[in-house]
Order: sequence, then C-alpha cells, then structure tokens
Amino acid sequence: MPRFLKPMKAGPGQLPAANGDWGYEIKWDGMRVVAHLHAGDDQPTVRLQTGNGNDATVSFPELHGLEVLLDGFDSLILDGEVVAIDPDGLPSFPLLQQRMHVSDPTDARRRAVNVPVSYAIFDVLHINGQDTMRLPLRDRRQLLEQIVDDGEHWRITTMHTEDPAGLLATVTERGMEGLVAKQLSSLYQEGKRPAAWIKIKPRHRQEFVVGGWSEGRDGNTGNLGSLLIGYMDGDDLIHCGSVGSGLNDSSRREWLARVSEHELPAQPFVNHVDRKSGRTFHWTEPTYVVEVAFHNWETDGHLRHPVYLGLRTDKTPAEVVREAHSQ
Repeated sequence: MPRFLKPMKAGPGQLPAANGDWGYEIKWDGMRVVAHLHAGDDQPTVRLQTGNGNDATVSFPELHGLEVLLDGFDSLILDGEVVAIDPDGLPSFPLLQQRMHVSDPTDARRRAVNVPVSYAIFDVLHINGQDTMRLPLRDRRQLLEQIVDDGEHWRITTMHTEDPAGLLATVTERGMEGLVAKQLSSLYQEGKRPAAWIKIKPRHRQEFVVGGWSEGRDGNTGNLGSLLIGYMDGDDLIHCGSVGSGLNDSSRREWLARVSEHELPAQPFVNHVDRKSGRTFHWTEPTYVVEVAFHNWETDGHLRHPVYLGLRTDKTPAEVVREAHSQ
C-alpha cells in the first residue's frame, strides 16, 4: 500500500440538479483523514493521515478501534472526515480544535473522554493492496458498504440522490457547513480538485494564510489584536483583511507565541496593507493556515465581517487560494 495518499478534494460551485449521476453528502465540519489499516504479522495497525500528510494517529485514540474492520482483510485504505459533535448534535470545528493538535498519548486519551470524535467514512481507496480508485464512485460506495459496519466512533456517510435543494435547505437551517455533490460515475483523482466533486456552502467560508498581526487597542498595546490574512495567487501572498472576531484571550496568547517565533522584518504580502486606526503591525512568515467565516468579498478584495474559526494544521499555505464562487 502507498505510505502517503493525497486525498481528492471538492471545488466550490453551484448545486447540480439530480439526474441519476449525482450523489449528495453532508459537508462535515471537521478534518480530512485517510485511514491506513494493516493486519500485520503480529498485530493490526491503524495509521491516520491528514490531508497534507501529517500523522494524526496519536491525536484520536478512539479511532484505533478501526482495526476491527480488518476481519477478513489484509489491508484497507479509507477516506473520511474526523468530526466532533456539539451538545446540539451538530459537527463543531471549534470543538475539534481541542483534539487536532495533541501529540501526547496520555493527553489524547484524556481529551477523548471529554470531547470524543467520530470518523465519517465516505470512500474506500485500497482493498488488500488493490487500488480501487479507478472504479466509479457508485462501485466504491457498494464496496464500502460491504466492508464497513458502523461502530461507536465511525460510520459511513449517507449518500442522497434526490431533492438536493431540499437537503441544502435543511442543512442551512440547522447551521451546518453545506453539501458535497459527487458525480457517481467519477473516478478518484488523487490530489486533484476536479469538477466531479463540488462543495456547496450556504455562507462564505474558507482557509486563509496568516502573514502578520496587529496590536490591540485600549490598553492592549503589545498584545495581539487581530491576524492579518491573505491567500495565494501563484507564489504571491495577497492580503485580504484582518480577523479578530472569534479570538478569545487564550487563543490570542497562543497566536502571539506562534507568530513571534516566525517574525519577519518586512511584510510578506505583495499588495499594500492599510494601517487603519494607527495600529502597529508585525509581520510573520506565511506558515500558518486558519479557517474563517465571512459575509462576502468587498469590491476592494477584502473580507466583510470575518470571524476566526480555528487553526488548520491539515492544510498548507500553497493550497490556499481565493474561492471566488463559494456560497
């Protein structure tokens, strides 16, 4: 089996009408994870790989139980999303933040008790070392349903084939992230973002790259007030605003420690950054990726009413582009 498998992704777009060749899944507000399961000579192993190739096995001990799916198989590679569910039964990315960056096994087990996660499985990519990515999605789904029995911390996602507009209205009403429409005849294109998978969001939301920070006001001079963010256009980092809403005192201290380690003498953005309200700006290497919700894009290319949602360790800056058509 391949050591690293870069997952196929959905691009932003409009909701396609049901025509027999489209399926519709809920877009889970979590972290993309490829699960590598291997029976081994002595004991089965489970390795959890994030979308950018990092090892997240330690972070999610409750998913080590996926080894039971190997009954009758030598190896499996599954694709899905790790999610944390809030008290209202909805996936919560801010809640998942408490689990995503844990590297100590003891700490991970403790957090698993307080904030358990679930693995929403939507694809199978290898079976017993055989590549299934060249099969149409409808065939991969049939195989997946034959292989995976739902467990306490994992289940197969539901694939809807009718009334996509009604489904989108339902997830919008519940405050969920949106839908992913998938062409049932499509093959799995590793590391690609083809038109066969479309993400439809009821509000604007995407990742951005942190390129600096501004100091706070009203007695908070020297403390972090907001993050200066942008997106990649080729090799250029384009500034598109700042985000402070959604940051609390604890996350501001954490971010100040992160960006201070990567301070730059000059801005990494290629366009002008307007120093509004006389705030002091600091620059940092464009290393970190954050997820931000916002109302829309302004005519000047800035975000309107951005809200910080969390750090994305499963994304790289090179992946972050402006999703002009996301809804």
